[in-house]
Amino acid sequence: MPSNQLITFLVIVVSLLLQGNNNAVVEAQLNQDFYSSTCPSLLPIVRGAVRTNILLEPRMGASILRLFYHDCFVNGCDGSILLDDTSSFTGEQNAASNRNSARGFNVIDNIKSRVERECPGIVSCADILAIAARDSVVQLGGPSWDVLLGRRDARTASQAAANSSIPAPTSSLRELITSFRKAGFTTREMVALSGAHTIGQAQCRNFQTRIYNETNISPFFAARLRLKCPPTSGDRNLASLDYLTPFVFDNNYFRNLMSQKGLLHSDQELFNGGSTDSIVREYSQNPTLFRSDFSAAMFKMSLLNPLTGSDGDVRQICGRRRRTMWLENIPNVTPSLNKIL
Repeated sequence: MPSNQLITFLVIVVSLLLQGNNNAVVEAQLNQDFYSSTCPSLLPIVRGAVRTNILLEPRMGASILRLFYHDCFVNGCDGSILLDDTSSFTGEQNAASNRNSARGFNVIDNIKSRVERECPGIVSCADILAIAARDSVVQLGGPSWDVLLGRRDARTASQAAANSSIPAPTSSLRELITSFRKAGFTTREMVALSGAHTIGQAQCRNFQTRIYNETNISPFFAARLRLKCPPTSGDRNLASLDYLTPFVFDNNYFRNLMSQKGLLHSDQELFNGGSTDSIVREYSQNPTLFRSDFSAAMFKMSLLNPLTGSDGDVRQICGRRRRTMWLENIPNVTPSLNKIL
């Protein structure tokens, strides 16, 4: 194509993009084999790194799973939560639900560095996080699910969206149902996904009100927690979300709820005389059903609004935005055309 025709074509594409017409760009579809020829070592690298990090610190599996959840619930699974704040950019890491609690960034960064050495500029941080979340659950004894690949990384992030989209640990059942429904999940899927709290820990500040002021809690359970979380200090002390098997992915979380031993207010809301009691009871009695429903819901979550095709970027460093736009790499484009972006 002659250079003048190429410039005309690109101007039309840019114009359509600015108008929000996605038909101007051919979007690659997500699939399991997206990197089979361009980065065949991707899956073994991620699996090996996740296994090593969880063996060193079992809590890390839950942290990576939570990182993926908090990424996907804010404008889709686009790696936006991985972007660090700078003097000119405010991301999601200091949103109320993430500040001083979201962790695992270093694990994803290290995996990305290894992948970059093998396949430079090919694999997105969003895809690495999606794979690592699945592998974390499997490493802790949980179910697997297909992870379709081909996501690209967000160029921006939204602290405001993180503050409004991620349910708080003080949420009521109605608020939980509403938050998950907005993201496209049924009530049953919400309960299944809440079962992720069968692993991991929470800071005292997230359940202090519950153990001192609420009545729908086992007195013995509350007394034990008060030793860890005195009313005037210890906000960042930790307690296991599932006190029975905190580092094993099983269905004990639901059994705990039935004996009023849910750690967070939002946990116990799932079994508190409401519409979800029967689902909790099912999962407490049928671990196979829980594993199946959890896998299906996680697969669905992984497909929330991914960036594909020419949308977004493939970051070289997960915490940093790329400085150049895609058009700058196209030959025969004049500087004046770049300026319209």
